[in-house]
Amino acid sequence: MNKLRKASSILLCLTLSASILAACGSKGEGGSSGATGAVEVKKEGFPIVEQPITLKVMSQDAGIADWNKMPVLQEMEKLTGIKLEYQLSPIDSFETKKNLVFASGDVPDMFYAADLKPAEQVTYGTQGVLIPLEKYIDEGYAPNLKKILDENPDIRKSFTTPDGHMYALPFIDAAAVWYRGPMWYNGEFLKALNVEEPKTTEELYTFLKRVKEEDPNGNGQKDEIPLTSVKLDDLRMYFFGFWGMYDEKIYSDNDGKVHYSPQEEGYKGYLTFMNRLWKEDLLDHETFSQTSDQKKSKGQKNQVALFSDYYPYFTLGGEPSSDNPMMTPVKSEIEGSPVYGKHPGISSNGTFAITSKNPAPEATMRWIDYLYSYEGSTLFNQGPENTLWKYKDKENHVKEWLPVPGGVDREEYRGKMTPNYGILTPGINDPEVTKGLQSDFDEWINKENEEKLVPIAKAPFPNVYLTNEEQSEASALMSDLNTYVQQMEAKFITGQEPLSNWDKYASQLKKMGADRLVELYQGAYDRWNTEK
Repeated sequence: MNKLRKASSILLCLTLSASILAACGSKGEGGSSGATGAVEVKKEGFPIVEQPITLKVMSQDAGIADWNKMPVLQEMEKLTGIKLEYQLSPIDSFETKKNLVFASGDVPDMFYAADLKPAEQVTYGTQGVLIPLEKYIDEGYAPNLKKILDENPDIRKSFTTPDGHMYALPFIDAAAVWYRGPMWYNGEFLKALNVEEPKTTEELYTFLKRVKEEDPNGNGQKDEIPLTSVKLDDLRMYFFGFWGMYDEKIYSDNDGKVHYSPQEEGYKGYLTFMNRLWKEDLLDHETFSQTSDQKKSKGQKNQVALFSDYYPYFTLGGEPSSDNPMMTPVKSEIEGSPVYGKHPGISSNGTFAITSKNPAPEATMRWIDYLYSYEGSTLFNQGPENTLWKYKDKENHVKEWLPVPGGVDREEYRGKMTPNYGILTPGINDPEVTKGLQSDFDEWINKENEEKLVPIAKAPFPNVYLTNEEQSEASALMSDLNTYVQQMEAKFITGQEPLSNWDKYASQLKKMGADRLVELYQGAYDRWNTEK
């Protein structure tokens, strides 16, 4: 399957043998290179260092291939003069391993695809375990990244902690629209019922009711499922937009006011609508018990009318096509609806960091900076030239696919070439990288996004940092609130709790600190908003 759009740029972090080099320094003011011990670090050109060095990097590993044998990483070593030693951990155990490494103090020279939470950046940055990166960026060791940050100051301030430092780098994707898979209609059902896409919640209700009653799959049985989900996690954020909410938890409106969604009037509207669907059997009654695979099985039996997935054929089966349209968000009774919580264009967590153990931060910064260039993004996303792709028009960056060696799946083969597979890595998703490589389906997806989502889209909330004290308080409040809200959502929708008890529920949220949570994030937002 084509995962170009997911663009998880995986870079490896470098750790330098502690025995090779000592203190870092600059080779004179205004010079074009810095010195790390006995090693010259060039600000321009390759190799980055005249004498090869070795750096240790810790990363997640999708487990597809040996990183020591990956062509992309071998190419990087030849290009830069920097050899990497890998400390890899499977994706599902990486978080535990990362916590143990921080606790032990035996950290690598750098973290790659590190998923460093804002709280971790603040904690380990202020403790001196992670070093500030802005100095190296601004002193000329990361020209590609500096250009991006200068042109997009919101990205810089979104990764600057309250003490004024950048301890981690994001994955940047300015073209991103989705946080997660959107909602899709079964196109066959739309045609069978001869209906246009609904524009309001009432029209949506009418469509779902007709699906239940009019046999749009034509098999003579009432086996259609108008709307299905897995615990509502796959549809909640999309549906929230119908009632004017940009996010499931915290979002800021166009006036800069911070909201906690589960206590908003729009949330009551969402619960009321979903309860109506539940009562009339228009929302799958296995929603709270089924797995994703069970949901997909229903789709492949052509039973489902409306569902969420990354692409529609992931649920319905078959090949990529434009037959099953993306759902146009619908308008409710809430003024200003619908809205759409757009991807902010950067990862919310840090993907790369350099530790205080690193003997060559300048060289490391130059290494990682390559991933924020067109050339580096191309290498890490598509592999070396003339393996999976070749240039059709090099000057304009237009490429074309080559036959996959051995005739295997292209994505599977790509996963053996590059670490940029299955994990969120540092770097940039540059649209130039995929010029000429996008299919008709990719182009159709872009068109659906531009017509249906982009005009009503806004990033829900900037990437802000709380102080250590604020973060501890917010995390404790959010943990308790999340548990309560999740329980009550299911009860309200299935009718176990009558919606006449809404005021009682809202009062309980206040007792549990919902207003204080908003206050904390409003303060962080205001700080972020006043930064230059």
